[in-house]
Amino acid sequence: MDSIFSFLKYIFRYKKKTVDQIVFYVSLISAVTMVVHVGYITDPEIAVITEDAVVALYYGLFLFEIIRTASSILVARRINVSHYTGVLVSAYFLLITISRITGGFLSTFAKDEWLYLGIAIIFLSELSKNSLFFDNFYFNPTILFVISFLGLIILGAFLLMLPRTTLEAPLSFVDAFFMATSAVCITGLSTTDISTNFSLFGQSVIMALIQVGGLGIMTFTGFFGYFFSGGFSFKNQLMFGEILGENKLNSVISTLLTIIFITLLFELIGAIIIFASLEAKYFDSVGEMIFFSCFHAISGFCNAGFTIIKDGVTSDEYRFNYNFQLAVASMFILGGFGFGTIFNLYTWVQEKVKSMVRRLIQKKSYRYKPQVFSFNSRFIVVCNVSVILLATLSFFVLEQNHSLMADKSSFGKWVTSIFMANSTRSAGFNSVDLNFINIPTLIMFVTLMWIGVSPGSTGGGVKVTTIAIALMNIVALAKGKESIEIYKRKIASESVNKAFAIILLSVLTITLSFILLNFSDPNQQMIPLLFESVSAYTTCGLSLGITSSLTATSKIILMFTMFVGRVGMLTLLVAFIKTTKNKSYIYPTEKVLF
Repeated sequence: MDSIFSFLKYIFRYKKKTVDQIVFYVSLISAVTMVVHVGYITDPEIAVITEDAVVALYYGLFLFEIIRTASSILVARRINVSHYTGVLVSAYFLLITISRITGGFLSTFAKDEWLYLGIAIIFLSELSKNSLFFDNFYFNPTILFVISFLGLIILGAFLLMLPRTTLEAPLSFVDAFFMATSAVCITGLSTTDISTNFSLFGQSVIMALIQVGGLGIMTFTGFFGYFFSGGFSFKNQLMFGEILGENKLNSVISTLLTIIFITLLFELIGAIIIFASLEAKYFDSVGEMIFFSCFHAISGFCNAGFTIIKDGVTSDEYRFNYNFQLAVASMFILGGFGFGTIFNLYTWVQEKVKSMVRRLIQKKSYRYKPQVFSFNSRFIVVCNVSVILLATLSFFVLEQNHSLMADKSSFGKWVTSIFMANSTRSAGFNSVDLNFINIPTLIMFVTLMWIGVSPGSTGGGVKVTTIAIALMNIVALAKGKESIEIYKRKIASESVNKAFAIILLSVLTITLSFILLNFSDPNQQMIPLLFESVSAYTTCGLSLGITSSLTATSKIILMFTMFVGRVGMLTLLVAFIKTTKNKSYIYPTEKVLF
């Protein structure tokens, strides 16, 4: 017994990396086999063989994880933070294994889907641990951010090309890459109807790409890497601090955890609300309703605009389901506020609840804490609320005698106005056929798409704060002021320069995309092509119905436009243009004539 303990102690003290690598490669083989079985194999006889292989690999992973976790705890003689996840994963594996062997009241967990989830959890945990070693390579974090999106798009395209992804027509190479790019860049433009042509597996792939793409692959791998490894190195914190835009090194982990927590919390609440708004007669099972709710909660909060409703929200079942529209609208409006602003709101509500509990239930006095929004959060809220109110009112007035005539009640008209006016900013859902709205509304839609939502959110556009700073700078110039002042603060000249750079680069990119689309698709009308270009760059996803009929060249142009819009043209320039070193001299100042 002592010799076995000594051997384990040697292995987990000096060969731990080797053990982790073995588990990683076994989990990789298991994950690939699972994907091939679920998405590729169509022959029933071969499917039986691959299913047996997946089950065998699952039990192998289970055994590996149990031995690794137990041995590591025995060697350390205590349970560390890094052991918690191993214990939880082992407990999950044990539950699934017992369920598959005994059945009974645990038969629900005996389904293959739970087994696939277990393999995915192990693979994700091992992959995340390995992602933390990116700091060994001297990558510019901005370049790493760009590469992570490209890698996710390639992986998504591969999964969407699998035979069992689609039910009817399989996706071509270009269409698979287009759909993957649209999902990862949370755009929503689609070359095929995913509600009818995609299988459950295909829809799940789209949902996963939206979730990971909405938050960023590095955010996800960083979170799971921290969660499964029990900590970050100093280099890790520097790298993720740069990616997350967090200046304080000691706040990197809390920022990362906050982003994930807020996202999952609001998506869970949104899924519950959406589920409550559904009519059971349109679904075959409760499981289908749950998947439907989760899909639209994720697609809504991430401002992706994908839907698995046949004919979209314009269909008869959902066009006048105002509770459903309000539930989805609440998701993409909240997602458009940005993580920092939502967290400020979350802490404010938390303090209010604590105050009520102490005062009403515990009958104790509550010492109030100053809960003041940060300058950026306050500015973002004011900008967003202004755009939300103005856009909603404008749509209500402009479409009163057009698309809103279908809504019989004033409540319905206002719900449709809220849904459409705010979805246009970045989400990409539409409860009204865009081909039947009038031209002034269409112009307003293009403007709202270009303006977009908040910085630090899952939405696109040049961002409301960018437009606000540009307009305030014009007012300041008209008043003869040398700087912008708001809330007793002076706006840094760097922010003003960045705002105008973002606006100019967006106009140039959209113009270039529009010109190229006219060359590649000369038979299409100019208005739909311009609408498509703006929608792609701003990652909105609304279309006048021409996406599927575009040529392969036009789809590739839109793919690049979506990618540039999601990552940011300024980000790409910063990533690939060498930073100029600070000079020790200053030239004389001159004023340029305008």
